[in-house]
Amino acid sequence: MWSIGLDVHDRYFAICILDEHGKTIKETKLHCGLKELIAHLKALPKPWSICYEVSCGYGHLLDLLAPLARKVVVAHAGQLRLIFKSKRKNDRVDARKLATLLFLDQVPAVHVPSINVRSWRNLISFRYRQVRRRTRVKNAIRTVLRTHGIEAPKGNRLWSGKGRGMLDQVVFPTPMAALQRDLLIDELDQVGRTVNRVEQELNHMGDAHPGVTLLQTIPGVGPRTAEAVVASIDDSRRFAKNKAIGNYFGLIPCQDQSANKNRLGHITQDGPAIVRALLTEAAWQGIRRSVHLKKYFERICHEDPMRKKIAVVATAHYLARVMLAMLRSGQAWRYERKGGKQQTEEAQAA
Repeated sequence: MWSIGLDVHDRYFAICILDEHGKTIKETKLHCGLKELIAHLKALPKPWSICYEVSCGYGHLLDLLAPLARKVVVAHAGQLRLIFKSKRKNDRVDARKLATLLFLDQVPAVHVPSINVRSWRNLISFRYRQVRRRTRVKNAIRTVLRTHGIEAPKGNRLWSGKGRGMLDQVVFPTPMAALQRDLLIDELDQVGRTVNRVEQELNHMGDAHPGVTLLQTIPGVGPRTAEAVVASIDDSRRFAKNKAIGNYFGLIPCQDQSANKNRLGHITQDGPAIVRALLTEAAWQGIRRSVHLKKYFERICHEDPMRKKIAVVATAHYLARVMLAMLRSGQAWRYERKGGKQQTEEAQAA
């Protein structure tokens, strides 16, 4: 079976084909679209497997290649850079390296979910970006008010019905400032409608998924965090053990260990940043709502204010392990004591 390395770009593709013995049969660059690429691969005489790096549209390309190839492998781009640290890099070389890794069966592969899960993830990311945009607009409105010495209610009171009425009636010293206020209010309303519409669809999808409902039994975990974790994990069976989830979400510290010296640095920040941020927010909420999570946080904090950030990230890592354990077992969050020993779902994640 032939091994094909494919370096994907918007308007062209670099291809390297190796035979059954690992010898190069063909290296070429196709200046074409996806339809022409698929037609070119269909014309190959022998069965083949193919490998390409994860990038925008990697799932759609997999859907097109899966019916044609014996095996399609999507490579983890970050781990490929760790394998091939070379000063000579171009599209032809990249395609050859991908083909070589595929031939040796050494490709660091990524999990590719179904199109429905990919769309779910994209909608979650879209909603998160819109919420951040709404926050920026609100801050811009407060900046306009503060620039002209106008006092505004603190917190969410400015965005209530009474606060919005006050905001509409503010008299600015120049028509330009009033225009800026009006345009920002229009943008705020538009973004608010977008967020509401997206959340309605996400709520509909979350209500139909038992995993989302299950994770919301954890104190401090709401529908947005639960759906983001479930969509990112997709299939809990693909993780060999619960501790692997920390590496997937980038919540473990960097490590430099040699002999008797072991240095731990900042977290790796691999994986989806949105899920990592939501897990951290859920950890803060869980510390306020759960005695067990509060004790876990305080045990790591050691009553040292300088360790609060470390402790909350560790709590978020702990929550991620708990969530994976719950999705594996199908059991809700529980906190019981039997025979003097603590029987909890989180014990499975430790």
